[in-house]
Amino acid sequence: MHYYQHHIGDFIKDTSFLTNEEVGIYLKLLWIYYDTEQALPNSLFELSMKVNARDQQQVLNGILDMFFTLENNEWHHRRCDKEIDHYHLQIETASKAGKASALKRALNKESTGVEQAFNGRSTDVQPTMNHEPITNNHIKESKDSLSAGLPTCPHQDILNLYKKHLPQLAQPRVWDGVRQTNLRQRWLQAAKPSVFSPQGYATQSDGLAWWDSFFNYIANDTKLANGFETKDRTWRPDLVWIVNATNFAKIIDGKYQK
Repeated sequence: MHYYQHHIGDFIKDTSFLTNEEVGIYLKLLWIYYDTEQALPNSLFELSMKVNARDQQQVLNGILDMFFTLENNEWHHRRCDKEIDHYHLQIETASKAGKASALKRALNKESTGVEQAFNGRSTDVQPTMNHEPITNNHIKESKDSLSAGLPTCPHQDILNLYKKHLPQLAQPRVWDGVRQTNLRQRWLQAAKPSVFSPQGYATQSDGLAWWDSFFNYIANDTKLANGFETKDRTWRPDLVWIVNATNFAKIIDGKYQK
């Protein structure tokens, strides 16, 4: 997300007892949350580096305990999750409205073309039984071609492929909300022909083959499979982290390649 609603009155009321420096740390945590569109990792070292509070880990830990909730080893913020879900709902709604509008225009154009063809034919030559009749099949074919696209993202199949190649990483117990939205967006992103996906894919089987190869790449050709040693612990990614837009791009760019 590049934008979120900041309710000044609520924020001032909730943070009136914090120092200016503590407010700055809290704001940076919120910005990271919205920018990555996912919960914060449960690592004081990693977060202290990201918000430039290396020597204030105790303060950072207090802010996390006060404003966030630890769930499945991730720091969640109720307001952030709500705004992110609303943001993705707006995107999906706008996308559906755009597709419906494009389909309507195409059908109107097709219908006009059929009428013009019929009028032109009736002016020049009277139709006979030897002429193939013009039917609504032409319009139906146009509608079907526009509505045809990628199959629904096979979430469970992709989760199974992730577990197959990366069983040592944390396996998600819950897969809904923003998690489903992010995976669905990456599914569509990889389907489009690009530098990292030259042919793209148009079927579910081809798509699953791509994701099978992608997880195999992470497992064998990147440092992510073994994680990274930090001061407090060994950090390892999970599927939620992998399908985040920013992290997905870094993997594709080869940032974590051995």
